[in-house]
Amino acid sequence: MRISYVPHIVGEAAMAQVCGRGGWFSAGITCSIPWPEQDVWLQYDGAEYILRGAKRPGDDKHPPMPCIHTPAPTQRDEELARLYRFVSILGYFMGGYVDITGANWGTHPVGYVGMPGRERMLTIQCGKFNFNCNHMPVVEDDQTRKALAFLREGRRLRHVHEAYSYLSFFKVIESQFEARDRVNWVTDALDKLTEEDAVKRISELRAQNIDVNKHLYDSGRSAVAHANVGRDIVDPDVPADRRRIVADLPIIAALARRYIQFDAGIPDSAELYSTRDRTQPWHALMTPEAVDKLKSRGVIEDVAGLGEFAETRVTVRLWPEPPTEQFNNMLFLVEGCGEGVLFYIALNERQTIVFRFAIDVASDHVHTQLDNRGLVNPEHVTEKDVEDFTRYFHSVIGNRTVELSVDDAVPVDCDVVIPVNIIPQIPEEAVARALEAFRCSRAQLA
Repeated sequence: MRISYVPHIVGEAAMAQVCGRGGWFSAGITCSIPWPEQDVWLQYDGAEYILRGAKRPGDDKHPPMPCIHTPAPTQRDEELARLYRFVSILGYFMGGYVDITGANWGTHPVGYVGMPGRERMLTIQCGKFNFNCNHMPVVEDDQTRKALAFLREGRRLRHVHEAYSYLSFFKVIESQFEARDRVNWVTDALDKLTEEDAVKRISELRAQNIDVNKHLYDSGRSAVAHANVGRDIVDPDVPADRRRIVADLPIIAALARRYIQFDAGIPDSAELYSTRDRTQPWHALMTPEAVDKLKSRGVIEDVAGLGEFAETRVTVRLWPEPPTEQFNNMLFLVEGCGEGVLFYIALNERQTIVFRFAIDVASDHVHTQLDNRGLVNPEHVTEKDVEDFTRYFHSVIGNRTVELSVDDAVPVDCDVVIPVNIIPQIPEEAVARALEAFRCSRAQLA
């Protein structure tokens, strides 16, 4: 499965990408995922998308209505189909659904607002930089694409029309197998489900000596899809039929999710967070022998064995903002090695700011070492040094993500810091206090 690095641009700079460009599809969106409060520009699998933020400056009269813009030189179904594919993977990756309620093409992006009487719940991802759909999988197999599309429909309909939601979830599986193979897959998968409500319902059915696999098809899929005289159907006027579908819905939803996650091999963000090797982009900069040794928790005795990665250049930034000038092209060199871990320092050009990082190749993670960093060579430290370093430190304490870029390798994100025994400060307020203290100390020396 190919994982895509997804650049993000947030805020006013996102819509600046529109300037001077004509031809856009704009789509109104309904979703269950937390939507960004500010505009976000994304580049995914070679295409651009702008997620309009739920909070529009100066517009307090209309309820927020999420929408997406994507460049489209002409009004073609191929461009709209690409947008559908994007919302399928975006919703799944973020643990819910995103679906299109309407779309139009024009020379410029068109915004959407909620209409009076049609307000609905919208969860907003608070914080300017907290919306993150980086490292989304790229779906290249057409069968898997169809499965994701049916999952998108099923999740959207789950609290709107349970019967059609059930049918869409069943199509996730039905679209992937011949009938006999589908029956065998479901039989095997039923005992592997872990969702509590699904496991409970399976136990209830088996306690009644009901063949769960057959029940899901006959009393669910077939009964919803058909209304032949003399056959089981889901009668909209019969409460018992509706209750049966609602009770069985967790099973078929769990089966659909299981197929996509395990059989199709499409991870969501939660799974990818626990399995992605953050250090992988840097393996090509090391010798194969060094990578193998570190993966087996060995110690690199001679740093020359790391190859070009022993001493290189790194750009450090608070994702997704551009780096401050002096965090560009910092000296990045190995300082020591533990069991499967490399310890690096990053030093700015004027040698007044030092960052330290632990690259845990064995465990696939990179850590900022905030307790072992600082301003050095005090006689050369400037106000800009104090400002940049203080903003970095307190932003990281406040859970901002640090991203490291080395050469042309895919940028690497560090683990988020969880502060212990420290009271986080608002970064800009901390910067103001640090600058005041620095100026006072310099005045005393004058």
